[in-house]
Amino acid sequence: MTHRAPDFQFERDLFARGFARVAGVDEVGRGPLAGPVTAAAVVLDPQRIPDGLNDSKQLTEARRRALAAEIYERAEVSIAHATVEEIDNLNILRASHLAMIRAIAGLPRPPDHVLIDGNMIPRDLAVSATPIIKGDARSLSIAAASIVAKVCRDALMVDLAQQHPGYGWETNMGYGSKSHMEALQNLGATPVHRRSFKPVHNILYQGKIITP
Repeated sequence: MTHRAPDFQFERDLFARGFARVAGVDEVGRGPLAGPVTAAAVVLDPQRIPDGLNDSKQLTEARRRALAAEIYERAEVSIAHATVEEIDNLNILRASHLAMIRAIAGLPRPPDHVLIDGNMIPRDLAVSATPIIKGDARSLSIAAASIVAKVCRDALMVDLAQQHPGYGWETNMGYGSKSHMEALQNLGATPVHRRSFKPVHNILYQGKIITP
């Protein structure tokens, strides 16, 4: 199956219905065992949409970074996080929704409507919204949000990797790769590991814990 690039149809339909400011919202980092979950909200300027926007998973790292710089230059962008503590206290779904709500709230001006990647609208969202399954591959605004969120979170994990060496976060971004799992076993858990995630919980249960 060939990959179809996202387009601006969802946004155009909303403009036609009288919504002037439409934001695309996406999160990255639901699956990793360590680090925060990161969400972005992006309001594209219909006249200045960067070329080549796509689901961040379809792009090389270099292309993502180049596009992220262009998105910052031409669009309104807000990025927010939910912490490891919030992930452990709320659960990952609620925490990713919290990050989304924070990202939307951080835009310079509130949007009239948001397009959200996934099949759920965050519970406490104060603005009208449309959930779009595989939205990052279908809506340019969501694709833009997926790119800036991923570039931001990757940089954050590279930074955390320097503070907590040995887990390979600079390449696995906190996901449970083989080397990450081995390091967890050998070095124990760090303060930025998600204790509510089973592999981390199991390691801690064996009594290996690193205090900050």
